[in-house]
Amino acid sequence: MTTKENIYESESLIVSDGCCVQYGEALAIDDVTFSITKGKKIAVVGPNGGGKSTLFKALAGLIPLSSGSLKIDGLDPLKAKGMISYIPQKDSLNWNFQLSVKQVVEMGLTDKSTLLSFNQKKNVEKINESLDQVGILDKSEENINNLSGGQQQRVLLAKALIQDSNILLLDEAFSAIDVGAQEDIMKIINGSDLKEKTILVATHDINNLEDKFDEVLCLNRHCCAFGDPLEVLTEEVIEEMYGSHENMFLDHKPGSHGS
Repeated sequence: MTTKENIYESESLIVSDGCCVQYGEALAIDDVTFSITKGKKIAVVGPNGGGKSTLFKALAGLIPLSSGSLKIDGLDPLKAKGMISYIPQKDSLNWNFQLSVKQVVEMGLTDKSTLLSFNQKKNVEKINESLDQVGILDKSEENINNLSGGQQQRVLLAKALIQDSNILLLDEAFSAIDVGAQEDIMKIINGSDLKEKTILVATHDINNLEDKFDEVLCLNRHCCAFGDPLEVLTEEVIEEMYGSHENMFLDHKPGSHGS
């Protein structure tokens, strides 16, 4: 379990200390504290509305904190954007554009502002390398909308990989895809090519997490638990994570956590 005393370990890459995010008058996440070391694969689990996407957006520097702090290798998220690739939920993306698979992946280079001095040959090489990493190089010319849900998720992963970021944030990467596609994506995440990457995956599925991830962060607006899945996923934690907390946060405001 994470405590205030051990979050500042020297090898920590991501450190959250009392992180709070507020939308209007409502706290989306409250007093969330954890630390993640380099190269770890982390499952971020919890119910809808539990704060998983909010945490990812805060880590990516897309939304501000209302109190507390987030550090990425000692930097605030806005200053660490070059270290992070964020894949939002697939359902939140606009799929109406008629783009090929390779065009979608190339957008990752544009997002990163690293068009390699507009060297088209090097760009093509990087695109092909990223698509090969996720096993869909043969689909490079196909329209993204003609792919299955699992294949589309691989394209988004390739788009993130082409940015050469140290940290990947995958929001609901397993949503609306079959079990086989989920297993394929996990093989990529845990493969040798990504062993140096720190990867956080938001998911609803808490089954067999110990076989897939190094650690689990349990969220239901607050941090219910963080650590080894075999140790922290107790009945009490699962009940706290998926139970109703309508009254828990009534007196919680930024800077005051009901104490």
